Amino acid sequence: MKKLLFSLAAAGTLLLSGCDRKAETTASTTTTETATTTDAATSGDGHDHAATADDHAAMAGGGMMAAMTQMMDNMRKAPSSKNTDHDFAHQMAEHHKGALAMAEMELAQGKDATLRAMAEKMKADQQREIAELKAAGERLDAAPANYQEGDPFAKQMKAAMDMMMQGMGAESGNVDADFAAMMIPHHQSAVAMMDAFLANGKDAKLKEMAQKMKTAQQKEIKEFQTWQAKNGGAGKAVGAAYICPMKCEGSASDKPGKCPKCGMDLVKNA
Repeated sequence: MKKLLFSLAAAGTLLLSGCDRKAETTASTTTTETATTTDAATSGDGHDHAATADDHAAMAGGGMMAAMTQMMDNMRKAPSSKNTDHDFAHQMAEHHKGALAMAEMELAQGKDATLRAMAEKMKADQQREIAELKAAGERLDAAPANYQEGDPFAKQMKAAMDMMMQGMGAESGNVDADFAAMMIPHHQSAVAMMDAFLANGKDAKLKEMAQKMKTAQQKEIKEFQTWQAKNGGAGKAVGAAYICPMKCEGSASDKPGKCPKCGMDLVKNA
């Protein structure tokens, strides 16, 4: 009887010990998983990038027009301090993400070698510039306010955002044609934003960057238009020497000037 009682006690001790070890292992695993999840959501710079990843997935998952719609929403939600330099950096970073999403769609689904090469270069350029714009925006987070909603800078930036969508037609289902057709008004709106910033911005380093981006995107606009001309796409938007970069109705002119609707400088109809 004593041996039986001893055996039962020993078995109970072993059972409890096993349960304790299992609980410790479970707790350890949970802690490790939690730490791993936290580490995955936080990059080495200490900033949470989960929202950015979600936004990018939303852009890439619903077609090019969905990418533009998501981009517009993100631009409206971008940090604003009513400082021209700060606000331009943050909004242009979001604007670039729209181009990046469309470039990735072209690379994933497009067939045309010329457009795929353009998309590959654009992807590399825009990723680098997004990082530079974000760094500039963070550097300028404490910059004092220097404009109000009714000022020219605010009006031109808003016009560039709002008018861009009017230059885009419905998707045709041909990824190559849609990429060219949507990147043209996308880049034109970026050029208009850069013009607004170059006229009103203060930060010399950021203005130098904006000028380089403007030159690069004007070149890409012409390349997209050349591709369209060779592949049955859209030709010149308006049969005039000068047009509004936002293609406002009634803005065509045979001489330089300003758009009567949005107030932007007319550009040569290349």
